[in-house]
Amino acid sequence: MSGELSETITIDDFLKVDIRVGRIIEVEEFPEARKPAWKLKIDFGEKIGVKKTSAQIVANYTKEDLMDRLVMAVVNFPPRQIGPFMSEVLTLGYTDEAGNVVLAAVERDVPLGGRLH
Repeated sequence: MSGELSETITIDDFLKVDIRVGRIIEVEEFPEARKPAWKLKIDFGEKIGVKKTSAQIVANYTKEDLMDRLVMAVVNFPPRQIGPFMSEVLTLGYTDEAGNVVLAAVERDVPLGGRLH
């Protein structure tokens, strides 16, 4: 199904998805994950705060690559248990030709917690 268009949605459907910008402030190994992943702590600013997530991005990113990086994430999904870890947000990215995730990029500094329009 990759590359095919999804079901049509309305603008109201889209606006229900709360996508915010945050800065990665901590990166830890996640040896318990079934697929290689990093545990991330992301700062979304004063109103949302720091949230945890895991991301299967080990193939394309080192800890050093990720620290202080701006990322986009869906912040209004319910928390999801991933093995022994509770993920609070979904970090966004695309798969490359090898099937590895490449993070969706934020081009310039913007205020933490800013919402995608």
